[in-house]
Amino acid sequence: MQGQRSIEELHIVGIADNPMLAKVWQLAEPLCSGEAVDLVHVEYLNEKGGRILRFFIDKPGGVTLDDCANISRQLGDILDVGLENQAPYRLEISSPGSPRPLGKLDDFEVHKGGRIKIRTSRPINGQKNYSGVLESVSGLTVHLKVDDQPVAIAFADIKKAYITNINGENACS
Repeated sequence: MQGQRSIEELHIVGIADNPMLAKVWQLAEPLCSGEAVDLVHVEYLNEKGGRILRFFIDKPGGVTLDDCANISRQLGDILDVGLENQAPYRLEISSPGSPRPLGKLDDFEVHKGGRIKIRTSRPINGQKNYSGVLESVSGLTVHLKVDDQPVAIAFADIKKAYITNINGENACS
């Protein structure tokens, strides 16, 4: 597919814990780009009703129900072919909402100075959950200030990340 990035070029949250996400991003990103929407985040989870493959998309001015339906129809066909050997799942397309997930390394750059929450896949300094101010990104390391203490987290160790104050809002979380 034209415009598709290699797995090595993808810097996606959660990819270390679930390598299938790399394939999903490779399949979905060119479609989203072609439809002028930003692929924000992807989740592949076990929920009460079975496996869910959930995509969060956004665009300037916000996404509409028609945007979600359009991406869902096209992406469903692409995934049927590209993920033919995967266990059954339910496809969901949604806007990111608040707290907004951070799905790509670039998202961390955009939200420098914001309050974020990070869950790591393994303990770092004895803990997996961090909440603080996003200070910077250098290479593949995210730097937070947590209770006035600097914390460096390798991007590959991030399982989930959310910006908790979009545009200065105080999100409940």
